[in-house]
Amino acid sequence: MNYRSPVYNVQPIHYSKIQANHYNPNQVAPPELKLLEKSIWEDGYTQPIVCYQLEETIQESTCYEIVDGFHRYTVMKKSKRIREREKGMLPVVTLQKDLSNRIASTIRHNRARGSHDIQLMTEIVAELTDSGMSDQWIMKNIGMEPDELLRLKQISGLASLFAENEFSILNQKNQYT
Repeated sequence: MNYRSPVYNVQPIHYSKIQANHYNPNQVAPPELKLLEKSIWEDGYTQPIVCYQLEETIQESTCYEIVDGFHRYTVMKKSKRIREREKGMLPVVTLQKDLSNRIASTIRHNRARGSHDIQLMTEIVAELTDSGMSDQWIMKNIGMEPDELLRLKQISGLASLFAENEFSILNQKNQYT
C-alpha cells in the first residue's frame, strides 16, 4: 500500500470556511494563547490545521471542521495583524474519517501535547459509547487505560455507559461470582 500522510497535501483555506468541532476538550490558558500568538507572529504557521471536509453548504462553498489546531485557528480569528499578514489563509490538511474516528484523532493529537478538561472528556466517552464504540475501541483509539475509562464513566453517572461491562453478582451463598 502506498500510504501518503496528509501533511504532504497542505492547502491554503480561508479561516471563514473553517469551524470548530463540538468535542475538543483541550483548553489553553490566556498566557499560553498569547504565547501562541507571538509564536505565530514570529515564526509563522509551522503546523497545518487538521480538518475534515464537510459536505457542500447552502452557499455552495466548501467548509471544514477542525480535528486539530483549534487554538491556531483562534489566533487567526483574534489577531488582526496575523490575519492581515496571512490574508486570512490557514494551512490545512484534511482527514477522511467518520465522526468517532475524528474524535479519536482530536484526542490523540491533544493528549500528546497537554491536558484535558475532565467534564468534556466524560462527555466524549459518553458520546462514543452512545454511538456504539466499545470500551476496547475507546481505549485503543484515544489512548486510555481501563481504570481511566472507568473513572470517566463513573464521573458521568450515566448507567448506560456501563452496559458493556460485566459485574459480579452476589450468589445465594453471599459470595461473588
